[in-house]
Amino acid sequence: MIEYYDKLMEEEQDAVRDIIQILFRQTFLLERKYDRRSGRMTPVREYRTADKHLDFLKEYFRIAGIELRQNVHMGVIYIQGEGLWGEKLPRLATIYLLVLKILYDEQMAEVSSSSHVVVTMGMLNGKAGEFHVLGSLPSPTEIRRTVALLKKYQIIEPADVLEELNENTRLVIYPCINAVLAGDDIRELLNTFSEEDYSGDEAAVQGTLEDMPE
Repeated sequence: MIEYYDKLMEEEQDAVRDIIQILFRQTFLLERKYDRRSGRMTPVREYRTADKHLDFLKEYFRIAGIELRQNVHMGVIYIQGEGLWGEKLPRLATIYLLVLKILYDEQMAEVSSSSHVVVTMGMLNGKAGEFHVLGSLPSPTEIRRTVALLKKYQIIEPADVLEELNENTRLVIYPCINAVLAGDDIRELLNTFSEEDYSGDEAAVQGTLEDMPE
């Protein structure tokens, strides 16, 4: 394994090292991401690099007890393992994550061969309201913070300026949401949240992105 790495050009070694750090930090690598300037999904250089060195990367993570997976259909490379320690998700982020998965599955069942889905904040909060999991509409500051967190993990990408957030703000849902949550688990998990228990910014769940069911 080390021999493979040592034979790479220095620039390629740096690229592989960057990939490893990105995966530890963000869990996922997407083949394509939404570019707001062009309004299109564009190829991601890091994904191509990871795909090129996939066998080496799998072996590297295997030694650490972490599994590196690639889903070509979804266009995502991601890591999973009991040894990963992820960030605890605040309650609103967890609720949004579950609802986003429902919206993703609903739209994918209706439409296209596209791997990503576009929803609005109004759709997201409206669907959350159907499950009675929010005591009231969160503040714009809390929503922005939550959207930024889910963007960090490459679950979503705001298609509009987040500072001007409103019910028409568009969110691109990336296919790696399928690697975080399995569809059959979602409604049951949402039912564990109740309006009475909602306490705003300070509430948090015990799970992490890495702990979520596949």
